[in-house]
Amino acid sequence: METYQRPPDAGGRTDRRAGLPAVALAGACHPGPVAAVTALATALAATAGQSALRCVLAGAAVLTGQLSVGWSNDAVDARRDARTGRRDKPVASGRVSEEAVWRAAFTAGALCVPLSLACGPMAGVVHLTGVASAWAYNLRLKSTAWSWLPYAVGFASLPAFVALGLPGRPWPAWWAVTAGALLGIGAHLADVLPDIGHDLRTGVRGLPQRLGTRGTRRCLPVPLVAATAVLALGPGGAADAAGQVAVAVAASAALSGAALDRRWGRAPFAAAVVVAALDVGLLLVRGSGLV
Repeated sequence: METYQRPPDAGGRTDRRAGLPAVALAGACHPGPVAAVTALATALAATAGQSALRCVLAGAAVLTGQLSVGWSNDAVDARRDARTGRRDKPVASGRVSEEAVWRAAFTAGALCVPLSLACGPMAGVVHLTGVASAWAYNLRLKSTAWSWLPYAVGFASLPAFVALGLPGRPWPAWWAVTAGALLGIGAHLADVLPDIGHDLRTGVRGLPQRLGTRGTRRCLPVPLVAATAVLALGPGGAADAAGQVAVAVAASAALSGAALDRRWGRAPFAAAVVVAALDVGLLLVRGSGLV
């Protein structure tokens, strides 16, 4: 759950706006992942057939949950980041206080509770379970071999949250939840990959750190390709033409990334980005069949 901020330029200068507490606080929430997950959940709610008001409500619930997770992550890591000189982290570099980030995290978390429950009791409980699992990652599981589990639970909760927010509160389709969990595992590997060296120096030994940089790069496309297969086959039990093409493209990208690993170390990661984008597109296309 790391998000890099703009580093100083070659002359040592930084963007003046980075010194503003409000801007630094916004940077500490991990804005990229927050925006991506919120946009995905809102778009999924729209494709599933929720009303415009319900889509906004679902988006607000996910936004506050993601903000609480992002801020709590930086607050938990603040002292470790400071010891290793992480100038790209707003809290560790002193641009915003640890106390202010904790306050923001708890405030966002408090807002997330009523917003989630307003989408429906079961939908709210499912979403809050996903948010709680992300907090568990920040507080403890990040440094264990189970570091992948909160991501799997969190991403699986999104299609379930959307489905249970529909009229009649229907249960989500198994394939949507399974694909979400696989996407979450892939997101975990991709999220941690740039920070493996830093994490190992500070004693963090989650699953990616145990695999190592090369092992993580090679494993990264696996859950994403598996998610492609589930999304292609799950809804009807057999892949249609679009599903067959998606599986072929995902497999080709993953194999190409693995083959080019020795020549270009970022090839598996680039392949994973292609497959992840394909998976998100498939999930949104299949959104009307979530139940």
